[in-house]
Amino acid sequence: MAKTDHIELPTGERIPILYEDRSVLAIDKPRGWMLVPVSRQRATRDLQAALHSSIAAGDFWARCRNLRFLRFVHRLDAETTGVLLLVKSLKAVNTYGRLFESRKMEKAYIAAVHGAPKQLEWTCRLKLAPDTRERGRMKADRRGKEAETGFRVLQGGPQVSLVEAHPFTGRTHQIRVHLAESGHPVVGDELYGPFSVAKPGPHLALRAVGLAYTDPFTRVRVGIRAAADEFCREYGFDVPPVFRR
Repeated sequence: MAKTDHIELPTGERIPILYEDRSVLAIDKPRGWMLVPVSRQRATRDLQAALHSSIAAGDFWARCRNLRFLRFVHRLDAETTGVLLLVKSLKAVNTYGRLFESRKMEKAYIAAVHGAPKQLEWTCRLKLAPDTRERGRMKADRRGKEAETGFRVLQGGPQVSLVEAHPFTGRTHQIRVHLAESGHPVVGDELYGPFSVAKPGPHLALRAVGLAYTDPFTRVRVGIRAAADEFCREYGFDVPPVFRR
């Protein structure tokens, strides 16, 4: 039975599959889907629950793979799009979870940010902790957990710039807080940036474009990429050569 190149949810929404092997399946997560809903009102956009229901119902995309289990091992914010790695067994949950925790998973993001950074490259190592004054928000705190993100300007502009981010740790909202603390919050970020953004775009301008790692079972090097073309055009940038297909 031929495998589909996408997941089709009961809602009719199709999610592209970027990579698959015996242990994992990587998707291009759409905007608006949560991995851990924070309220009952948002539970209808629970991606993990939607995948579970679709598998249990025997939908074709899952049936053609003989899938019985699929679970995320890292998180993307609801409004962040791009590469999301899912594993196909409980054993793989622990194995790939350790891969993320040990900093052996290389992660790449692109973001449209406010302003023009003075440095072309920089690293932010501000520790992060929950902001007790506002639920769901993080803050820089010297008593918080270690966090490190490397940044590189891909295209600069007086109002908006395109930045590549490489988080070496995986703290909640890490890239968003580190960019805001650097003076260049992500466009469309209502938690850490300006609340009124007319242009360009009303959405959170953050996209996961790459994962790279050594497969813990086969020792084969794996690289997974998500397209950057549409994102760059939406925010008025040329597609950097490294992201062209």
